[in-house]
Amino acid sequence: MELNGRKSESPVKLMNSLGPAALRLTCSRVLFLLVTACLVFAQQTPNGSAKTPAAEVETKGAPVKFTSRVNLVPVTVVVRDSRGNAVGNLTKEDFRLFDNGKPQVITKFSVEKPGAPVAIEKQSPELEAQQAKPPAAAAPPVIADHFVAYLFDDVHTKFDDLARTRDAAARVLSSMQAAERAAIYTTSGQISLEFTNEQPKIQDTLLRLRPVPVTGGAGPGMECPDISYYTADRIVNLNDHQAIQVSLAQYQACSGNQYATVNEVMMFAQRALTDGEHETRLVTSVLNQLVRRMSAMPGQRSIVLASPGFLVPAYDQPDVTEIINRAIRTNVIISTLDARGLWTPPGYDASSPSPVGSAAVIGIMSSYLQMEASAQEDVLAELADGTGGAWFHSNNDLGEGFRRLAAAPEYIYVLAFTPENLKSNGKFHSLKVMLKEGKGLTLQARKGYYAPRRETEMADQAKQDIEDALFSREVMKDIPVTLHTQFFKSSDTDAKLSVLARVDVRILRYRKEEGRNLDNLTVVAALFDPNGNFVAGQENKIEMRLRDETLEKRLGSGITVKSSFDVKVGAYVVRLVVRDSEGQLMAAENGSVEIP
Repeated sequence: MELNGRKSESPVKLMNSLGPAALRLTCSRVLFLLVTACLVFAQQTPNGSAKTPAAEVETKGAPVKFTSRVNLVPVTVVVRDSRGNAVGNLTKEDFRLFDNGKPQVITKFSVEKPGAPVAIEKQSPELEAQQAKPPAAAAPPVIADHFVAYLFDDVHTKFDDLARTRDAAARVLSSMQAAERAAIYTTSGQISLEFTNEQPKIQDTLLRLRPVPVTGGAGPGMECPDISYYTADRIVNLNDHQAIQVSLAQYQACSGNQYATVNEVMMFAQRALTDGEHETRLVTSVLNQLVRRMSAMPGQRSIVLASPGFLVPAYDQPDVTEIINRAIRTNVIISTLDARGLWTPPGYDASSPSPVGSAAVIGIMSSYLQMEASAQEDVLAELADGTGGAWFHSNNDLGEGFRRLAAAPEYIYVLAFTPENLKSNGKFHSLKVMLKEGKGLTLQARKGYYAPRRETEMADQAKQDIEDALFSREVMKDIPVTLHTQFFKSSDTDAKLSVLARVDVRILRYRKEEGRNLDNLTVVAALFDPNGNFVAGQENKIEMRLRDETLEKRLGSGITVKSSFDVKVGAYVVRLVVRDSEGQLMAAENGSVEIP
């Protein structure tokens, strides 16, 4: 027979040509191969696949998905001295934390300093391989970690008040810090600017602000009959007899129709009520959407609502409550600024058009205007108090108001606790933070949180811990982790970006089972653009079933977890979070990369 073009002897002749010793060796090898084949066949599963030993390290990757749960409750606290300066030298022992009046154990404590720079990596792996020494680190940029959304109520604010508010905001925003980003929105939805630090865009957007009364109200004393939203609510919903009679008398006088009826007044009141409801619900809807938008921003997130206030009747109160609930769950602070400044009670006088009617009618209608103006403030105070924000009012220095409400404190304390015997009933829990020695100091903190509506499982708690850490800028070092980035440009506009996490696994708390060291790691890498917008995230789950010798020798220097992203060229902020399942230790790092 022939093999590869060469003539070969038959197997029998080949065997006969071997000596006795060589023959015995050959037979032994054949027997060994037959036995091995039998063992492999015996180990096969019913479907024919061979069994393999359990992998010591197995990685499963997936895009990041989050749901909001409450178990470990974080509380951000800013402490200021009598001059308004942030205090940063306090320790965990200085704080006292109460949940529904009951003292709680602070299980996690840290002090954040916004605006800390991090190193940026510009080199690609190809360039690193060609260089004997790594290139010198570039000047560390400042990562944006303070995001303020300015929401101007152009639906309710008069032109003069809006112009003063706009100009005051422009002066404050002209001196933004490097770590700050600002966005501009309006309650009418007609003008908006996403988060940026580009001054020309910010100033141009502010200059375009104008009042946009959705229902086209002419103002007090300019309509017949002159029925405000507040008065209409009293007429239609509260059946206020005095409001009905006063509006009827005023309508008879301004229309010249002495035979006008209550039904006609009710018709006008219903129209005014519908218009007012529409404007209020427009504002609350925009604010609710903005809280949702802010929840995806990293770092410190604040909304500054500049408004003269607006009436929220009892049946619309759930909308405001929902805004506060969502803001609390996502750690978004809402602060409010009364755009009227130091205002005087409104009414009809010689300087403004007066409604037709007797002095008594005019007096009662003026009192309704004053009660309405006072009621409009309530929602501004409620939004600020309910979310841990501040309310700036009764002050004409609007520039100072914006500075106070939007300023990023130099130090932020993050306290966290796990509620004891927390019932999954969705009820509100009030929070109170105090200082052991707080003389001369003031605190700003969230006012409460909502319990989950079902039992929080360990997997949900882990996911919530990771989500909270991912959208923070806090650096955590429970687990030694190093962060590196690599990229490869596939075209002038596209690139493949890799985030490498080197995790030291020796210090983890393993669970011993069947001679293996068991622990699971969750490694989440996320990309944000320079303005803090979430770009993409990758989650890798590493199941470790390590033998003792592997843990001691082969993995002594740790393991590397790689997350890959298809991105456009440009600059990105990288956030890396690592959590283990057994010890529930966490690590978090910040980084950035620029792809030219």
